[in-house]
Amino acid sequence: MLLAEDDRAIRHALERALTLEGYEVTAVADGVEALAQAHRTPPDVLVLDVMMPGIDGLQVCRVLRAEGDRTPILMLTALVETADRIAGLDAGADDYVLKPFDVEEVFARLRALLRRTSPAPGPGGTGPEGPAREAQVSNRRVEAAGIRMDLQARRAWRGRRELELTRTEFELLELLVRNAGIVLDHSTIYDRIWGYDFGPGSKNLAVYVGYLRRKLDEPGAPQLIQTVRGVGYVLRED
Repeated sequence: MLLAEDDRAIRHALERALTLEGYEVTAVADGVEALAQAHRTPPDVLVLDVMMPGIDGLQVCRVLRAEGDRTPILMLTALVETADRIAGLDAGADDYVLKPFDVEEVFARLRALLRRTSPAPGPGGTGPEGPAREAQVSNRRVEAAGIRMDLQARRAWRGRRELELTRTEFELLELLVRNAGIVLDHSTIYDRIWGYDFGPGSKNLAVYVGYLRRKLDEPGAPQLIQTVRGVGYVLRED
């Protein structure tokens, strides 16, 4: 794991906590060091502070994504506005934690990100991720409502247009496509994507759904991800 945080106290405390949790941590103090270390020894996951001197966490994220690096990235930020969080998603981050944070939340989000680096489960499982009637599912591909996904290549298309998705967006879209026509409640989605339900006050899911809609929706075409007020979300064309 690579941790980049310019605040010495936070960096040392988080490095100790992560090490005690069983992670092998390389900690650096700024974005320049983070990029150098990531190029030298690619980590399994990155934890990046947004506000760092020189090259900040967003710039580090943009550089790595531009190079084709798909390593999961968790952002640490004191910026609470939705626009600031969307900026992190735009840069290619997979998830974020707001400062001040509970270290257990950091652990939960890291576990969820690392689980997603494992091969996707086959369609024979039980529960909400099992195959829905409306979706065509194979070990490699899923397809529904005009969305096609290659799970091994981690590529997705709406019609002929390929979608540029972050890791979290891809996982969220896969979950919705696998369950096309089925309303998934908030807690189910949190559990499947993040491995933890952050409660009714969290805006995390709404931010990701909104961002995914912006990439999916087309002028004159139906909105595919529909909100079922008070319940959750469903993928369908009508």
